[in-house]
Amino acid sequence: MTTGSEFDRSITLIRELIEEEGELREGPDLGRLLGLLAGRRAADLSELPPRRQAALLGARAAQILPGVDRLAELLAEGRPLTVKFGIDPTGAEVHLGHAVPMILASRLQRMGHRVVFLVGDVTARIGDPSGRSTERPPLTAEDVHRNVATYREQVGPFFDFERAEFRFNSEWLEPLALPRFLGVLSRLPASAALQREDFRTRLADGSGLTLAELVYSVVMALDSVELGADVELGGLDQLLNLQMCRRVMAAEGRRPEVVLATGLIEGTDGTGAKMSKSKNNFVGLAFPAEEMFGRLMACADRLLPDYLRALTELLDEEVELLLAQVDDGRRHPMAVKTLLAAAVTATVHGAPAALAARDAFRARYSVRRFSEAGPLPSLDPAAHGAATLGELLVKVTGELPSLNQVRRVAEAGGLRLVIETTDGDRRTVPLARAAADDRLLVVLATHGLTRPDPARRLFLRCGRKVVELT
Repeated sequence: MTTGSEFDRSITLIRELIEEEGELREGPDLGRLLGLLAGRRAADLSELPPRRQAALLGARAAQILPGVDRLAELLAEGRPLTVKFGIDPTGAEVHLGHAVPMILASRLQRMGHRVVFLVGDVTARIGDPSGRSTERPPLTAEDVHRNVATYREQVGPFFDFERAEFRFNSEWLEPLALPRFLGVLSRLPASAALQREDFRTRLADGSGLTLAELVYSVVMALDSVELGADVELGGLDQLLNLQMCRRVMAAEGRRPEVVLATGLIEGTDGTGAKMSKSKNNFVGLAFPAEEMFGRLMACADRLLPDYLRALTELLDEEVELLLAQVDDGRRHPMAVKTLLAAAVTATVHGAPAALAARDAFRARYSVRRFSEAGPLPSLDPAAHGAATLGELLVKVTGELPSLNQVRRVAEAGGLRLVIETTDGDRRTVPLARAAADDRLLVVLATHGLTRPDPARRLFLRCGRKVVELT
């Protein structure tokens, strides 16, 4: 692990590198920058003054309870703090939306504190009701343990598990006696749970609300009591649950934990919905390097500032410098997006894999002809001719997250057929918005492309996604 002085040195070196002329997406500069960021991820932050540590943490927190001054006081106590980060394993895949508080947890760990990665194998069976309009389908204990099987491996790039703990809340919640739980509930007003707007909305709409959901946050708070948490990390959508943790700790005679709530990561499609597997707008931590890099390169341009701040070790002033260079024309926007994709991919897979993914991406999308781009997703028109273009891109190949996304790209002029011939000719056929909902065979027949031709290769392009029609 490098020292705090090395962390300060990285600030100077990264700024000098960013201010150099040239594109960061080109070879050695990007490689150097990834090396400096790797060093920063490993830097020992325990030597930094408490106020500076608090600033590093606060820069990535959307809200701190009760405030940054209390956080600084806690960090100044000169003892290892217990940092709680919990996740309910309601699915088998962890994505970048979960990584934001993990990056904060890594910083706390490097400040010398004890991070407890808490798997909510009991609370997952209730299901976190935050922001939901309906009750979550219940999970069995078998579901939970199947989902968590790969969690440790997936989050490993963000934690040094040799210096962190991996716990299950069933350790103390399964043997919890009813009188003990009733004693906790008796000290809490019902209004503490019913102040939630999503609960009130569901009750007003008649959508249903179970008693288990009402007490979810209390059960979650018992984890904080059991662990003696000094700090808890979670998403901003968890804020009411995290406030309950502080309330229950106080009721139990404990000093309430400091809460660091991180902002929610928007999905890669730029529609405003948060990143989630169900919307296929996510980047999974288990993705291979090329897929991770490609999904980040395909993210909506307006997400670049938030992704740089939340998902990399770049400091705010470094992000602002990069964005200012884009604004005044000194640096190409694609160079900064390449830096984002490479930095995140390098965190999970290492710098060599990230640079190889960059090279593969450029080989595919920088060539003049798709025929030279290497293997592409493909489908047989004879087998899928009755499907619409939207269905092919969403349901058959999975290249786009939704039919609406295909329609939006088509409206912007990004849906087209590309015909390449063996003699080097290339022709592009723009398709209208209505073509997104037309059957493939109808579209091909309209343009005289139904008969196979060994001298021709045919591609369907939607934005940056390309599928070969074999």
